[in-house]
Parts: sequence; structure tokens; C-alpha cells
Amino acid sequence: MRKIAKILQGQPTMEGAGVRLKRVFGYHEVPLFDPFLLLDHFGSDNPDDYLAGFPWHPHRGIETVTYMLAGIVEHGDSLGNTGMIRSGDVQWMTAGNGIIHQEMPQKYDGFMNGFQLWVNLPASHKMMEPRYRDITQAQIPEVELNQNTKIKVISGEVQDIQGPVQDIIIDTEYLDVTLSPGATFEHQVKTEYNAFVYVFEGRGYFDPDNTTEVEKEHLVLFQKGDSVKITATAETLRFLFVAGKPINEPVAWQGPIVMNTQAELAQAFEEYRNGTFIKHNRK
Repeated sequence: MRKIAKILQGQPTMEGAGVRLKRVFGYHEVPLFDPFLLLDHFGSDNPDDYLAGFPWHPHRGIETVTYMLAGIVEHGDSLGNTGMIRSGDVQWMTAGNGIIHQEMPQKYDGFMNGFQLWVNLPASHKMMEPRYRDITQAQIPEVELNQNTKIKVISGEVQDIQGPVQDIIIDTEYLDVTLSPGATFEHQVKTEYNAFVYVFEGRGYFDPDNTTEVEKEHLVLFQKGDSVKITATAETLRFLFVAGKPINEPVAWQGPIVMNTQAELAQAFEEYRNGTFIKHNRK
């Protein structure tokens, strides 16, 4: 059973054109979460906190995974794609050799709530062709292990049920898990993979001995091992479970671009300035 290596609390920050969110981990935690680079949790019932959005900006060398629990985000990109990410939907975007896009949250009647995870790409794929996977809520299977445990499988596999996000560069498991009060979830994890959970409802225990209680808006990074044991307290517990195979390569990171060397970073920003950043054909 994996033990707890580290507990982090999301820190308020502002990104884009003025979106208030919580940065759960990011630049300063490299390489603890390899292959994952960043996790943001955005949520508010005040449209002023998110309507400014994330206007046109570039990415290269990474994948961004947007998961909306509640709300609507309108997106567009240099490939010519446009659309809406709605409540329960996921967008898995591979920036590859370069993409310019925008993500603009729409006014929502209620508590807008979602996440964005950045997944690094290995050197062999940093300059691949960009692509999108738009997954609707209806396409995401929900596995009921018993009446006390429900799991939405975005990527990875639970009881032979595979998530709809497949054929991705870095083997990644991404689950949305809900436990009834007092319920326990045990899950096998590949020993060499890094794994973490982010609690966004309730509280629970994330160590084999049920000694350390973790509450919402906190992240648990696990030590190495071949399984995790998670137990809800006297209230419903809901969390993201994420695991992935480390890349173990140098990280050169500035803003929305992540490469392996400072020279590659400098080249990317020079191309962005002189208009040669985009390598694909615009529609």
C-alpha cells in the first residue's frame, strides 16, 4: 500500500485575463509529479471571477486536460476548431509542435466548477502534430464497484471498463471517485507510476492505517507502491485520482510552453514573435 509522501493545499492565484482560481501544484513542484506539470481548480458562483477567461495564447510541448464539473467553456483554436465544454465534459488537447487557442468561460447560473491538468510530453513527441479529443459526459462510463463507490473513468481502466480517452502519449489514469460515508476504495497502481489525489468534496483518509485525515481543496501525493487505500469519513468524499508514467527528462518551462532545453524555449518564443510558431495548416 502506498503511503503519503506530501500534502499540498491549493493556493489562490489569478491567470488568463483575470480568472481567479486555485493553483494546486505547478512550476515549483517539478519534478515531484512527473509527468504532470500543473493542476488548477477553478470554481465560483460569481461570474466576475471567471468571465475574463483565457484569451488567445500559445502552447507547445504539453497536453492540457480540462474537466468541467459544472459550467460552460467556449473554445477556439488555430486548427479551426470551435465548440463548448459543458458540465461533465472533458477536453484533452495535445499542443505538440504548437497551437494557439482561447478558453472563455460563459456565465453560469450556479457554481461554476472545474479543473485543468497539464501533462508533459516526452522529447520524442514535443513536436508532434497538435490534436484534440472532446469527450462528452455521456461518453464517460461510470463504474459502481458497490452501492458505496462510484467511479467515472476518463482514462485508464477499472474492472475491465476503459475510459474513452485512449491512444494518448503518456500512459495516464484519470478517475473521478465518489465514496459514501465510511466507504473504502482500494485500487491497484503500477509501481513505477507517480500518483496523486485531489479532494474537492468531503474529507477522508489516504494512508493504509487511516491516521491522516485530509479535507477538501487539498492534494495527496503518494509514495511508490502497488496500490492505494482511501477511506471516507462520516461524509461523502469525492476526489480526482491521477496516475502516470514518469518521463524522467529535463524540464525547461516558461509560461504556456514546456520543452527540454532553454534553447528550445527561446526558439519557441522567437517563432511566436515572428509569426512562424504554427506548423500546421490553418483551416
